[in-house]
Amino acid sequence: MAGRKSAKRSGEAEEAKGLPGLEPPPDVSVEEAHREAHHKGHRQRLYSRFLDGGPDALQDYELLEMILFAVNPRRDVKPLAKALIRDFGDIWSVVNAPPPRLRGYCVGEVSLASDKAVATLRAVGAAALRGMRQRVMDRPVLANWQSLLDYCTAAMAHQPMEQFRLLFLDRKNKLIADEVQQTGTVDHTPVYPREVVRRALELSASAIILVHNHPSGDPTPSRADVEMTKEILRAAHSLGIAVHDHVIVGKGKHVSFKAQGLM
Repeated sequence: MAGRKSAKRSGEAEEAKGLPGLEPPPDVSVEEAHREAHHKGHRQRLYSRFLDGGPDALQDYELLEMILFAVNPRRDVKPLAKALIRDFGDIWSVVNAPPPRLRGYCVGEVSLASDKAVATLRAVGAAALRGMRQRVMDRPVLANWQSLLDYCTAAMAHQPMEQFRLLFLDRKNKLIADEVQQTGTVDHTPVYPREVVRRALELSASAIILVHNHPSGDPTPSRADVEMTKEILRAAHSLGIAVHDHVIVGKGKHVSFKAQGLM
């Protein structure tokens, strides 16, 4: 019986060798070899479409497929990519999701069980965010306002907890530091005006921009947000530090206190 199985596998392997660019190991069946060849052809087509037409030539799940190829070299990752975007909302939320939410995510036989898989997804998000941050650092903020808003939205809109971020500017309104001062709960972040001003003095900043997120997605300022802003304005003004704006980031939208006449 063992001899028959060995002969069958040997015959299947010989037949599979005829598939273009595929040399399956002896224990791979013809069906598996055909399936792998199909996946290989699909991947090559995605690569070609991406290189020829740019990222807009691919749908979000196809871009995510290309990332997943590196950690699932012999599996069909399309169902996994589609499920991730469906469950997390969009590709940015996937590549910035907390590791515990990603680890073990499974669709059929394909999963994100390994640290390599989770780290690969997270690295893509981290690289994109760092690139956006580098585009606004050491540049005049007021002349690059939209780039700053894009960066803050990318960094904060999908955070599960409120964050209070401080952007410190020099006399030429160049961004010299970007720091998350406090992290709170889903609907509150403790902010201490004296700490805000103290940090600005430590950095020799001439102006600051306040930014925080609303995990609910609705950036409408609360009464507490307005009162806290007034307290920081008073503390900063007494020491000659300008507060250019307070921006609340939601999901897909933001509110500027300055534009709303709230400061």
